[in-house]
Amino acid sequence: MNRAEELKENLAEVEERIAKACEVAGRRRDEVTLLAVTKTWPASDVEILYGLGLRNFAENRDQEAGAKVGQLRHLSEARWHMVGRLQRNKAKSVVEWAGQVDSVDSVRLAEALAKAARAKERTLDVLLQVSIDGDTSRGGVAVADVAELAGVITRSGDLILRGAMTVAPRTMKPSQAFQALASVVSRLRDDHPTAIHMSAGMSGDLEDAISHGSTCVRVGTALLGGRRLTSP
Repeated sequence: MNRAEELKENLAEVEERIAKACEVAGRRRDEVTLLAVTKTWPASDVEILYGLGLRNFAENRDQEAGAKVGQLRHLSEARWHMVGRLQRNKAKSVVEWAGQVDSVDSVRLAEALAKAARAKERTLDVLLQVSIDGDTSRGGVAVADVAELAGVITRSGDLILRGAMTVAPRTMKPSQAFQALASVVSRLRDDHPTAIHMSAGMSGDLEDAISHGSTCVRVGTALLGGRRLTSP
């Protein structure tokens, strides 16, 4: 099986899982975005997935992503997400290629991204990364600090708050983590009308996430495989 056939088969399987999870949850399939996590995989894989209809792609390292996006400028409808932990000194570079940053977890990072977006005369979509278990050493803002950070983002005028994301911690059942994030997003929506998205669920737990209202599942291994390729 060549790579194009492999990815086509993987995508069909992932799509079937998402469709079934939506059916069980009583949701429409178009309520859930499939975000292909293409970190460490070559630009050629993105081209194949784009040809199969995917438009949303995620990277977690600025240097790798910048080079990859540069190679793929001809994919005019591709939308790129930054999903990894981000240092403030990378804000200017990330704004060059990312349509959305899904890992905003501090006031200082939000301020750096707002400044970078302002310099580019653009707005930047962002998600709050929430630490559901409160262990912010792994990334994420504590639940108690979500309202403050959301306010800073909204008042900046350069960032548009689109919702929140989390990675289910190993210390919790995924269903518990996703239920907690759903509560966070519900409160965000009350105060910030643009914050409608809940990004949760990956290859191993996307069904649980969809059942709790996730509007975006981030899939890498199930789509691209466990074998990592070297990005050009």
